[in-house]
Amino acid sequence: MARSNLFYRIVTALILAPIVIGSIFLEFPYYNLLILAIGGCISWEWSNLVAQDNKSTYSTIYAISVATSVLLQSFFGTIIVICLSSLLVLIKSKKENHRCLLVLGVPYISIGVGSLMWCMIAFSNLAVLWLLIVVWSVDIGGYLVGSTVKGPKLAPKISPNKTWSGLVGGMIFAAFFGGLFAYIFQGYNEHGYAAFAAILAVVEQIGDLIESAIKRRVGAKDSSSIIPGHGGVFDRVDGLIFTAPILLITIILYDLYVF
Repeated sequence: MARSNLFYRIVTALILAPIVIGSIFLEFPYYNLLILAIGGCISWEWSNLVAQDNKSTYSTIYAISVATSVLLQSFFGTIIVICLSSLLVLIKSKKENHRCLLVLGVPYISIGVGSLMWCMIAFSNLAVLWLLIVVWSVDIGGYLVGSTVKGPKLAPKISPNKTWSGLVGGMIFAAFFGGLFAYIFQGYNEHGYAAFAAILAVVEQIGDLIESAIKRRVGAKDSSSIIPGHGGVFDRVDGLIFTAPILLITIILYDLYVF
């Protein structure tokens, strides 16, 4: 069973990776459509995970909010839509058991997915690709080192399979490949990018743990089964949509140059 699942994971990754990377380099409208598709899938998954009734209503509200974040190139306009959508969900969810999670879904999805679009608009496709390489490196490094070295658990009550060795392995892989990417495409400051990648590796793991905590809270193993061998879209991009806003905010606050 484990081998079969690993086979599906590898095949799916080999199919999806070129599509994602290709859309990043092709930019508009392919990247926009990809981000909208990701936002739509997470909206559907979140409502199905958390809501008891009116799942389609919540899914629609999430989708409208995230579409606004992706398409509306206005920070204040986006914030207004997110606030109004959150208020609408709050009013609608009076009889729901997981009311807080339903409301949280609006900013979580909209800001997370929207930041992937804002990074492209504000900086470049290389900045988005660098972030993607860093996140993938964390997952691969964490899996390889964690499954080999093992050791103390990182957060056993939330995610029993994660270890401290896996976190360190993810940080090392992220630093190496993040720095290598910067060296190839920038030719300088690879050490700075490596250090930043290591920090984002920790943020990525926090995003992963938060998603695991949400699934554990509602009693679900995966966000959905839409991706063979990988679970749902939210399962695959939980760390990415958590690191994207951090990358965006850090660059803006410190006026950093990114590719």
